[in-house]
Amino acid sequence: MPEYGESSYRRFLQGDKSALEKLVGTYSDELVRFAYSYVKSTAVAEDAAADAFAVLLMKKRNIPSDAHLRAYLYKAVRNRCVDHLRRSRREVPVCDVENVLQSRDIHSDFWRSERDKTLYLCMQDLPDDYREVLQLHYIDGFSAAEVCKLMGKTKKQVYNLLARARSALKQLLQKEGITHEDI
Repeated sequence: MPEYGESSYRRFLQGDKSALEKLVGTYSDELVRFAYSYVKSTAVAEDAAADAFAVLLMKKRNIPSDAHLRAYLYKAVRNRCVDHLRRSRREVPVCDVENVLQSRDIHSDFWRSERDKTLYLCMQDLPDDYREVLQLHYIDGFSAAEVCKLMGKTKKQVYNLLARARSALKQLLQKEGITHEDI
């Protein structure tokens, strides 16, 4: 991750209001995607990300590096999502997944889109801990040590969760007819 997230935050703490826009622009999309994987609602995901920024800006914590800032924001978003789910206690239907990649090859786009939808739906069938550890490690690029801090688990637990989650996802994908070569 670029270093300008943490430096933007430091500039904001020193009174530079334009640094806030840079900070939000740096992290907002990935935080909304992460929150969406929890709550399955774009509006709630955007609210969770906004709340995480609000808490960060209101409390004005001294965060030593960009990696710590990013982890702090992810943990704040996760906590907001868990709070929302705890309050709502109801099933949220899975919304359609949009293909954000645009390409000129319609045939391969169609199959890639179908594969991505199947992968997304299989991820949603996984238990919450499995889905969360896969999202944080493989999609959002956090190291195992960072995932430990975010999830509040030991390294051994995270490695076990990763192994079990990969195995469970592989089984679900095989049931859907997707093999390792297709991914």
